[in-house]
Amino acid sequence: MKNRSWMTAFVIVTMLAVVALTGCGSNEGGNGNNSGGANGGANGGEPSETSSALDAIKSRGKLVVGVKYDTKLFGLKDPASGKVEGFDVDIAKALAKQILGDETKLELKEVTSKTRIPMLNNNDIDMIVATMTITEERRKEVDFSDVYFKAGQSLLVKKGSPIASIDDIKKGTKVLAVKGSTSVDNIKAKAPDATVLEFDNYQDAFSALKAGQGDTLTTDNAILYGMEAQDPGYVVVGEPFTDEPYGIAIKKGSTDLLNSVNEGLKKLHDSGDYDKIYEQWIGKAPSGE
Repeated sequence: MKNRSWMTAFVIVTMLAVVALTGCGSNEGGNGNNSGGANGGANGGEPSETSSALDAIKSRGKLVVGVKYDTKLFGLKDPASGKVEGFDVDIAKALAKQILGDETKLELKEVTSKTRIPMLNNNDIDMIVATMTITEERRKEVDFSDVYFKAGQSLLVKKGSPIASIDDIKKGTKVLAVKGSTSVDNIKAKAPDATVLEFDNYQDAFSALKAGQGDTLTTDNAILYGMEAQDPGYVVVGEPFTDEPYGIAIKKGSTDLLNSVNEGLKKLHDSGDYDKIYEQWIGKAPSGE
């Protein structure tokens, strides 16, 4: 009897120990998940329910921004130095200063017109500052800041080209554009008889134009001015035939981050620093941005 009582007591104590250990394991798992959320966002998963996108960036101590690496004046990477410079890059620096108090607490990641929204929604970046036109279709996927740059779609041609405006785009005209950009839809609507060839990025499209693969390249005039500056053998022609307001894209529902971005843009305008950045890269004073 004594042996049977001892065995019963041993079984009970063992079961209680297992229950206690299981409870500890659950608590540790919960703490791990909360910690992951606090450092969530770009490179760290999604923020937890108790944190926000803005909190996650501040906890991480770094703002991760998607910019283009192939767009002169806005975001262009120097192959020799590896440095990326341009209007959008300087805006990103200003936002890092607004959010984290230091413009150097910034990591840039390359995006294209095709990859930028997937990268944002996959938490690879915190925001997109990459010549991105605000459209109602895109609003279904992302939230946009206030307009930070006003552009319009135009045409780039080789000097001496018979194409002088959108009216000269006829059947058989080969128009080069970039995948995922609003320019493709716009040119198809404005010149439905033209042949549109799409490329992955602006440098590929410009190289194709110079190689004689097309008659004209179309995108926002601000981007085309950069190509014109890059090679004076090419010129922007005609008046813009669309309105292309650029916005900074934020993951949907990140209201606190969006408010902080808009506050940062307002401070840039109020201080006059926006005008300085604009004139440095565009070469003239802004008109109503």
